Amino acid sequence: MASEDVKTNDSAVSKIVNLAEEAKLAKADIKPSKYQVYSICKSLVAGGVAGGVSRTAVAPLERLKILLQVQNPHSIKYSGTVQGLKYIWRTEGLRGLFKGNGANCARIVPNSAVKFFSYEQASKGILHLYRQQPGNEDAELTPLLRLGAGACAGIIAMSATYPMDMVRGRLTVQTDKSPYQYRGMVHALSTVLREEGFRALYKGWLPSVIGVVPYVGLNFAVYESLKDYLIKSKPFGLVEDNELGVVTRLACGAAAGTVGQTVAYPLDVIRRRMQMVGWNNAASIVTGDGRSKAPLEYSGMVDAFRKTVRHEGFRALYKGLVPNSVKVVPSIAIAFVTYEQVKELLGVEIRISD
Repeated sequence: MASEDVKTNDSAVSKIVNLAEEAKLAKADIKPSKYQVYSICKSLVAGGVAGGVSRTAVAPLERLKILLQVQNPHSIKYSGTVQGLKYIWRTEGLRGLFKGNGANCARIVPNSAVKFFSYEQASKGILHLYRQQPGNEDAELTPLLRLGAGACAGIIAMSATYPMDMVRGRLTVQTDKSPYQYRGMVHALSTVLREEGFRALYKGWLPSVIGVVPYVGLNFAVYESLKDYLIKSKPFGLVEDNELGVVTRLACGAAAGTVGQTVAYPLDVIRRRMQMVGWNNAASIVTGDGRSKAPLEYSGMVDAFRKTVRHEGFRALYKGLVPNSVKVVPSIAIAFVTYEQVKELLGVEIRISD
């Protein structure tokens, strides 16, 4: 009996040891390797560089777009793209053209890094779930799946960096003639928190969430779908050795940016106007004559849409669209191509959806 008890105990101990070893192996599998960590870091760096380079290249147009979006309709200072840029140059000089770009880059670098990385992970996750369905075991990413992955990436990135976008908008709007100025992003964040509360940092968040779905989603979906089409059909000799040239990829990015921003632009206008509520010190919304009306207050996204259309007409929802279109075409194109080129230089796979 004693011998049998010993054998039973040995068997139990052996099972426990085996289970412990299996648990260690499972834990090792779950724990990311150094290669995986380096790959993630490289992907984040590539996304951040892409965002910083693309936004700096079009910073003057970005500032003019915001000024056009929020200017008081009773005191027009910026009547068009060329006139607006000339006016900023004449009144504020070169620094005026890039005002707010530092804050913009401080926001867009982490935003872009999170957005590209989130898209890669979301596309893998969505494709994995899609392949679990019967008959889809060998399925590839479709434009609709890419749209969903892009929407997820846009929401995650926008929500993570929204407070910086909010104060960046205010920094961009203020001029030397404003009665009160933020000294920088940190000062703006602390001032808004102190004077308007935490919720003020997320003014306009809802239209941003709704707008980011078609905007970022279409950017990724159109860009990748165009690339796939060109690689598979090889029209006009644009593709060599299953790789697209830089110029062709820039064209794909330009098309993607144009489609996305055209669909989502009205929501961007409403978001920007909601961000300005409670802050009446921007010169662009303070009129110089005694006849001007006070800036409108909005109780929410629907109210902002209604009042904008009622007081300024439907065209007001597309104020700043021309400079934004001129900006988006190179900006999105540069961002996609820079991201892929930096990943290639860092030794990470080039394809975004890989």
